Amino acid sequence: MTGPSRSESPGAPEAPASGRSPIALAHDYATQRGGAERVALIMAGAFPDAPLYTTLYDRDRTFPEMAGLDLRVTRLNRFGALRRDHRRALPFLARAVSTSPIEADVVLASSTGWAHGFPTDGRKIVYCHAPARWLYQRDRYLGTGKAGESPAQRARRYAVSGALGAVAAPLRGWDRRAALSADVYLANSTVTREAVRAAYGIDAEVLAPPPALPAAGEQQRPARLDALPAELASPGAFVLCVARLLPYKNVDVVIEAAASHPDRGVVVVGDGPDRPRLQAILAATGLRNVVLLGRVPDAELRWLYQGCAALVAASYEDYGLSPLEAATFGRPSVVLRDGGYLDTVVEGTTGVFFDLPHGENIARALTEALATRWDRSALVDHAETFGAQRFTARLRELVEEQTLLGAARGQEGRTA
Repeated sequence: MTGPSRSESPGAPEAPASGRSPIALAHDYATQRGGAERVALIMAGAFPDAPLYTTLYDRDRTFPEMAGLDLRVTRLNRFGALRRDHRRALPFLARAVSTSPIEADVVLASSTGWAHGFPTDGRKIVYCHAPARWLYQRDRYLGTGKAGESPAQRARRYAVSGALGAVAAPLRGWDRRAALSADVYLANSTVTREAVRAAYGIDAEVLAPPPALPAAGEQQRPARLDALPAELASPGAFVLCVARLLPYKNVDVVIEAAASHPDRGVVVVGDGPDRPRLQAILAATGLRNVVLLGRVPDAELRWLYQGCAALVAASYEDYGLSPLEAATFGRPSVVLRDGGYLDTVVEGTTGVFFDLPHGENIARALTEALATRWDRSALVDHAETFGAQRFTARLRELVEEQTLLGAARGQEGRTA
């Protein structure tokens, strides 16, 4: 094939690097700002001396804290086009991961489909955010049948779907072998545990991650909020949606619900390939109370959580992270009664559920949430039950156990 354009500044050393590590971390790709990347940073904080192996790294598209880590990337990182859009790398990722061995006594992998495949001669612990959606939930992942697609977007979706169909069978085999290479498999939610069992026959331990954005820290009002009328952009006057702009996140139905609440601003934080379709919907409807902010730094996200009246989340999620972040700031959530939200939202105490991702359902639930007097202390207390100390303590315990098991088996091998 003709390779994507190269960049002379990949920004991280290629793996493998010399020297064996007591513990190494792995993550799919550091090219975006999402919940999985925040969890990878929490892992890095728990094991500050561990290198982090990943397929791709883009400094401008992921969290700035990644730049302070000892990152080890695959050879794919030489190609700027792949760093800018990791989906283009899909045909090459399995091989890139499989040919990048990690020399470590224990590897702790944060995985949504790739990092669990890094080979190692040590022990391996996998923390699964979700089995690969492009393999097991392809139509949902691609947003089949979404309204407002342009002909070009539809053609691109058909092309991607066809490409995924062509490689799905061998990738499922690779994915299953990668999962079964783990000595310990963890799931981030009960939904993910069931998906792991269905895909791999593995009975995973559930270890819920903590809210990754602490309430304490700098706050700054986003300048781009000025795109809203002033009366809809002030604290308490808007609701917040935090999601990567992908079809299965259902941001379009949040926009649809906004038409029923013209007296409320709807602020969408996140970016992704679905943005042109969402912008076309806004242009067609003429809604003035919705703004797509794109990616924002943490200081601005804190301001938005602190200032919103409620969080709205309509996506199919394996783990409901954003409602926990909202609860950390004492804010309720309006969420889809599905998936990981069932683990992280307590109906009537921290949020309101709606049963289907339709605009009218969201609008009714939002009306209920805005009319409710919420107990801020109950919201904050709920978020604290998912605290980082509990999460990192369990990871350290598992790493220690696997380190001892690896040493014992090594001793057995030497004395055999």
